[in-house]
Amino acid sequence: MSDAANLQRPARPDHGTGERPKRRRRWPGQLFGFSVLLLLIGTLGFGAWRYITQQRQVVEVSGKRRDLVPGVRVAAVRASDGTMSVSLPATTSPFVAANLFARASGYIDKRKVDIGDRVTAGQLLVEIAAPELDDQIAQAQATLAQNQATVLQVQANLDLARVTWARDKPLVEKGYATQEQGTIDVQNIKAIEASLAVAQANVRAQAAQLKVLAQEKAYQTVVAPFDGVITQRNIEVGDLVQADATSGTFLFNIMQSNVIRTQVFVPQEQAFSVSPGVKAIVRVPEIPDRTFPGKVTRIADALQPGTRTLLTEIDVPNPDGALAVGIYCNVELQIPRKTPSLLVPADAIIFNRDGVQVAVIENGVVHIRKVSVARDLGTAVEVRDGVKQGDQVILDPSVNLVEGSKVHASGTAARDR
Repeated sequence: MSDAANLQRPARPDHGTGERPKRRRRWPGQLFGFSVLLLLIGTLGFGAWRYITQQRQVVEVSGKRRDLVPGVRVAAVRASDGTMSVSLPATTSPFVAANLFARASGYIDKRKVDIGDRVTAGQLLVEIAAPELDDQIAQAQATLAQNQATVLQVQANLDLARVTWARDKPLVEKGYATQEQGTIDVQNIKAIEASLAVAQANVRAQAAQLKVLAQEKAYQTVVAPFDGVITQRNIEVGDLVQADATSGTFLFNIMQSNVIRTQVFVPQEQAFSVSPGVKAIVRVPEIPDRTFPGKVTRIADALQPGTRTLLTEIDVPNPDGALAVGIYCNVELQIPRKTPSLLVPADAIIFNRDGVQVAVIENGVVHIRKVSVARDLGTAVEVRDGVKQGDQVILDPSVNLVEGSKVHASGTAARDR
């Protein structure tokens, strides 16, 4: 075992002989350092190349951005139509309406109609029973007959007096009868003539009174004054009604609905262009599948001081009664324009501190123009000035778009034109 250990131990240098061991070569370390140096030089070179490449790309992008002409969508400014369409809220009302009152006092004997019934002119609505009126008529007729008999009696006396004077007159002229007798005959004739005039006046007065009673009798039957529909009823059979000029009994309300009167208040801006004959279309939200054409028939010729609106009435034919009275509706008026205007798409409008503007392209150059808005129509804006018909305005202009910018119309813009 000691021999094996001795064999494994390295032999110690023999210092006593004076010989030095040889030095080992250092080539592996030098190779490693050279490799690190090469790697460092390669890294620095690659970084320099990347930096130069990026700088070149930045310069190229800057140049492209500087020389870039962006594409924009455009639309043409067009002239507005000869008429402007204005939609306004309105209310329907009957063309003719009447409240019927009792003109004869009595009890309701018969009632022929009720609420919702359609009636024609002259149709019987109700009958009023007044027995005392019949007695008054009979008495007036008897008095008239008496007065007429009195006229006949006075007329006979007048005829007799004239005959008597015709016989006495020759005798008085020849002296066979006294002058006194002649005077009596003449004055008797005059007195009888006066009595005849009074009797005839009594006949006329009594005939007039009889007509009044007959008219009151006629008032016992209430008839429809025109074609229409009963919208209100305030009496029943057996009710007592009073005939009075101020507090008579209210019987019925009747309306004529074959023509509907629609009232609308037109704002001042459009009021000066409204006149009779202007076409109108009435729409009811509850009847979405139908429109009711009509036309302006009456205007107030004076604006309401509080609202600056013009009361306008439109007659709408309603033969089938589809339009009801007193409903809310919308009226679209086709008002002719007195002054021309231009339409610009709403997408082209620019709002900023300088006001309302649009960007117009002329020969590829942007020009910012200020416009005056007349009306906002939603998808389009009606302007008075600032542009002319045919101008190409930029849609959805960017915030960095300024006067003098160069742009070109894109393919999408060509389709929009």
